[in-house]
Amino acid sequence: MRRPETTEQEWAGFTARVERELPRLTRLFTRVYGDSDRTSQHLTALLVQLAESWQERPDDLRALDAAREDDPDWFLSNRMLGGVCYVDRYATDLEGVRARIPYFQELGLTYLHLMPLFLAPEENSDGGYAVSSYREVSPALGDMAQLTSLAADLRASGIALVVDFIFNHTSNEHEWAQRALAGEKEFEDYYWVFPDRTMPDRYEQTVREIFPDDHPGSFVPIGDDSGRWVWATFHSFQWDLNYSNPAVFRAMAGEMLFLANQGVEILRMDAVAFIWKQLGTSCESLPEAHLLLQAFNAVCRIAAPSLLFKSEAIVHPDQVAEYISLEECQLSYNPLQMALIWNSLATRDARLLQQALDRRHALPPGTAWVNYVRSHDDIGWTFADEDAAELGINGFEHRRFLNSFYVGRFPGSFARGIPFQDNPATGDCRISGTTASLAGLETGDAGGLDRILLAHSIVLSTGGVPLLYLGDEVGQLNDPDWAEEPGHADDSRWAHRPHYPADRYRDRLDTTTEAGMLYSRLRALIELRARTPEFAGGTLIGFDAKVPSVVGYQRPGSADGVETLVLCLANVGDDPARIDPLTLSGMPSSALDLVTGEHHDLSRGLTIAAHGFVWLRIVLEPAETAPLSGPDGTRR
Repeated sequence: MRRPETTEQEWAGFTARVERELPRLTRLFTRVYGDSDRTSQHLTALLVQLAESWQERPDDLRALDAAREDDPDWFLSNRMLGGVCYVDRYATDLEGVRARIPYFQELGLTYLHLMPLFLAPEENSDGGYAVSSYREVSPALGDMAQLTSLAADLRASGIALVVDFIFNHTSNEHEWAQRALAGEKEFEDYYWVFPDRTMPDRYEQTVREIFPDDHPGSFVPIGDDSGRWVWATFHSFQWDLNYSNPAVFRAMAGEMLFLANQGVEILRMDAVAFIWKQLGTSCESLPEAHLLLQAFNAVCRIAAPSLLFKSEAIVHPDQVAEYISLEECQLSYNPLQMALIWNSLATRDARLLQQALDRRHALPPGTAWVNYVRSHDDIGWTFADEDAAELGINGFEHRRFLNSFYVGRFPGSFARGIPFQDNPATGDCRISGTTASLAGLETGDAGGLDRILLAHSIVLSTGGVPLLYLGDEVGQLNDPDWAEEPGHADDSRWAHRPHYPADRYRDRLDTTTEAGMLYSRLRALIELRARTPEFAGGTLIGFDAKVPSVVGYQRPGSADGVETLVLCLANVGDDPARIDPLTLSGMPSSALDLVTGEHHDLSRGLTIAAHGFVWLRIVLEPAETAPLSGPDGTRR
C-alpha cells in the first residue's frame, strides 16, 4: 500500500494512527455489519482506500493535521466566529467569495460555511441538498479546482472552510441512482428499492411523513414502469442511501475523504438522525446511526485527522446531545437555544431559555455548540413538551401561539415571518424569515434593532462557535420577490435567503444609517468577545436573576492572571428590569460592564434596559496588580 514517494517517517505516522484507530473501527464495523468474511473483506478494502487517500493528501493539509493534533481544542477559542451563505446569492460564484475575503477578515470570521454547492438538479434541488455528484461543483459557481484554491486562500486568512455533506440521500440524478434506475443490482443495493408496496407499507406504519406536501409517506415510485418503489424521506427526488450495505459506507467514506483532501476542514453532516432504517421503528436516531458516525469519525482520524464533523439533528433536545462527542461529532448546531431565543422575544419571558441553559447546555470536553440566531432553514419549535409543562406551558398551544406571532397573525406582533409547511386546520407550521424581519426591523418597531443585538449577544456569549447568517449583520430583510424565481414558489424559506444586500453593505460604516448602527454595534461585540478570555470554551453556570424577562449565566475564567467570571444578563422584556441587591449578594460588589466600560456596585442592585444586556466582569480574587480591563482592552 505504501507508495515509493511516501517516506518511512510519513508512513510511520500513518501506521501509528491505524494502530490507534483500527481496533475502534473494527469493533464498530462489526457491530453494524456483523462478524463475517464479507465484513472482513470490506474492512480490508476500506483500509487500502484510507492508505490511498492519505497518500494523496497535500503536504499543507498534512501540516494542518499535525497542527490540529497539537491543538485539538482550536475551535473552542473566544476568537472563533462563523459565517454562512449561499455562494450564488451572496457572491455570484466561487471567485466572488474569494473577492469577499477582506470583508470576512474585517468582520472577524474564522469559519465560513458555504451552503450546498455541488452538482444538483437545476430545479427542485432542495436548495442544493439533492446532490448529483460530491466531486463536482455546480457549473454556475465554478469547479472543484476553484473550490480547492479558495479553501487554501481562506486557510491562509485564518478561515476554516465548512461545507455540507449530504449524508442520508443523493439526488435521483446521481450516477448511483441512475444505475439503480437502469436495474443494475449493485447500485439498487445502494438505495432502499422494493419491487412493490409490500415492504414500504410495513415501514410506513411506524415512520413519519417529513414533507407531506411533496409526497405522502416515505416512498415514491422509482420513475419507470417497473412498479418499484424507493425510500425518499424528504423530497421525491432525494433517494435515501442504504447504509446496511457496507459498500455504501465505503463509497461515502471515499466522497468524504475526497472533500477533506480539497481543503474542507469541517463537514456539516446533514440529516444524521435518518441514516439507519429498521422495520417497526421510527427509523430516526437509532443506535446504528451513532455507530456509523463513530465509524466515519475513526476513518477520518486515520486519513484526515484535522477534519471535524458538525451534526445537524433537528430532533428532541435529548437526542441532539447524543450525537456530540469526541468519537462522533465534535460540533453540533444548537437548535434548542435558537428556537428559545425567538420564543423569549415573542413572550417577553426568558424562563424556557433559562431552563435550557441550566439543564441542556453542558457538553463533553473537546466539543462545542454552534450557536446561531437563525439559519438557512425554517424555525421549528423544538423545545420538549415536558420542559414547558414544568413552567405551566402547554406545548401544543404554545407552538400555535408562536406560529401565529411570527407570521404576524397575533395582535401587536412586531414580526413579519412567512409560514412554511402551513396547516391552517391545525395551526401547525414552521417559520421563515430573516432576523431583521422577525425581530421588528421590517415593521419599524422601536425595539427591532435592539432585539437583533440582544439575540446575537446571547449566541456570542454562551460558548462554542457563534454563527452569523451573512447579511444579518447589516439587517437584511425578507426578499419580497422570493416566489418569482423558478422552483422557489412552493418553499417560503427562499424569502430569508435573499441576494447580497449591496446597499446595506455600502452603508455599514455609516452609523447614521440603520445598517451602519447595527453593524458597528455588532462588530464591537465580536471584537469584545475576542478580547474576553472568559468566553473561550463552553463552561456555563446558570444564574437566576429572579426576573422572568431576564436570562442569566456566568462564564468563569481568568483575566490578567486573576480568577474572574463574566456575568451575562439579558432582558427580553419591553420594559427595564430591576435585579434586586439580594439576588446579586453572592457576588463581589464591584463589577465592570465590558460593553460600556461602566463600573457597577452590585450591592445597590442593577437595572437592565428594555431589550438590553450586560456583560459584567467580576474579579473573584482582587489584586491591586491586576486591575480590571475596559472595553478597549486598556487596564483600569
